[in-house]
Amino acid sequence: MVESNKKRGRKPKKPTSDTMDFHSTNPAASAAVEDAAAAVPKPQTRRLGRGRSRDGEKHVEDPNSDIAAPPERRSTTTAAAAPQPRWEILEKVVPAMDAVVKVFCFHTEPNFSMPWQRKRQYSSSSSGFVVGGRRVLTNAHSVEHHTQVQLKKRGSDTKYLATVLAIGTECDIALLTVKNEEFWVGVSPVEFGDLPALQDAVTVVGYPIGGDTISVTSGVVSRMEILSYVHGSTELLGLQIDAAINSGNSGGPAFSDKGKCVGIAFQSLKNEDAENIGYVIPTPVIMHFIQDYEKNGAYTGFPILGIEWQKMENPDLRKSMSMRSDQKGVLIKRVEPTASESQVLKPSDVILSFDGVNIANDGTVKFRHGERIAFSYLISQKHTGDDALVKVLRNSEMLEFNIKLGTHKRLIPAHIKGRPPSYYIVAGFVFTAVSVLYLRSEYGRDYEFDAPVKLLDKFLHAMAQSVDEQLVVVSQVLAANINVGYEEIVNTQVLAFNGKPVKNLKSLASMVESCDEEFLKFDLEYQQIVILRTETAKAATLDILKTYCIPSAMSDDLMT
Repeated sequence: MVESNKKRGRKPKKPTSDTMDFHSTNPAASAAVEDAAAAVPKPQTRRLGRGRSRDGEKHVEDPNSDIAAPPERRSTTTAAAAPQPRWEILEKVVPAMDAVVKVFCFHTEPNFSMPWQRKRQYSSSSSGFVVGGRRVLTNAHSVEHHTQVQLKKRGSDTKYLATVLAIGTECDIALLTVKNEEFWVGVSPVEFGDLPALQDAVTVVGYPIGGDTISVTSGVVSRMEILSYVHGSTELLGLQIDAAINSGNSGGPAFSDKGKCVGIAFQSLKNEDAENIGYVIPTPVIMHFIQDYEKNGAYTGFPILGIEWQKMENPDLRKSMSMRSDQKGVLIKRVEPTASESQVLKPSDVILSFDGVNIANDGTVKFRHGERIAFSYLISQKHTGDDALVKVLRNSEMLEFNIKLGTHKRLIPAHIKGRPPSYYIVAGFVFTAVSVLYLRSEYGRDYEFDAPVKLLDKFLHAMAQSVDEQLVVVSQVLAANINVGYEEIVNTQVLAFNGKPVKNLKSLASMVESCDEEFLKFDLEYQQIVILRTETAKAATLDILKTYCIPSAMSDDLMT
């Protein structure tokens, strides 16, 4: 911000709108201040040097008048005559501020390299706010892998133990509650507002960078579109704002200029080519999460259509699909085998509309005046188990299907829903199932570039053929005499055991444990073969577990 030089005799500037956002939410307080300001007489315009007065009129000196006081001194004189606003009035202007709490969490993340143990405990702080039903909303990543969660109210020195009711990984929202009755004394829940429009003012409230006092940053809505939710590896509706969102702001509410909550701060863009770009989870996503929990008693997730599609902007492509000039839609490339849609939708179908809303050739639908949005927004408004009417064009014939929406199995899931990773060990070979968290643990944040090509290909393009299918790999080989020559096998997929395909980790462990053949033969990716004598391999496993201080040869979920 560039400051201009002040001239003597210039009127003092009025407070900017940024400093009055919250004060304007109380009509009574605003009226009192305006009445007091109106009672103060306006100073006459004076010229102390050459030139004309600010109002453009010629000035005539009054010989009986005193020399005008400087603006600063004159402002002090008038302010003394006006009634000072009381702290009690200011406290009532922003009642929603008392609903914002600070979240303290201790995390113990799984150790995917050694899945039989966890990593060192660490702590974090973030923000949250009270909603109806004696519950608190915050971000899912704020309480991920939690071992203890505490909340502290504004102006309080007491931390209260909290219970995590539900965690929505896709939408990055978590729901908490506190059993101690003392926590709820004097706290009123926030009220949710409508989806804001572009250029609407928003104010993000929270505890950034671990501060103990509340922080307020202001901005405007600069964009509204389907965003990539980093934590959930999904795409949902999101707001882009130009207010600063820093570490610790996560989970804090974003208020409109009317004092209504319009979203939850959850991530920001860190790029050398962009500044002050933050993202907010809007109210439609928040209400979907809350309604899902209240309806099912747990978080069930956002449904998806279970297809891969491509745009139909090319006129030759549309003509080849026998589309009329007035018809628009998107082309289905693949349908997930585990989706219920696989029974009705087929590749090369053209989806023309979803629940009566026409889809454009670029995959967008009308959103609001002058705005379009990806048609996946329509799907995200549905709940698991809801029906949807889909109109398609197939072989020049118009068809309508009533489809029951649901969440679908991914071959490489984005999350393991707070459970410890599964593993199985035999003869020093550590077998595990691949997830996005596993790839990130092994190859860092740039796993999409650094992971093996074979794994990335399956991560990006492969589809699960059944709901219980997993991608099983040899994570590492714990060096021992029994596995000499195999020590360098790392993160290689297991295709078959003794000639039988490996469907998931549990089936592999069951086949190995019940094997009565002379040899254990594992067929791996890249045409690698591992052969071990069955009797000696199982006997050596106990010694290897003892050497590496591993409590069990398999995780608890494989024992059931």
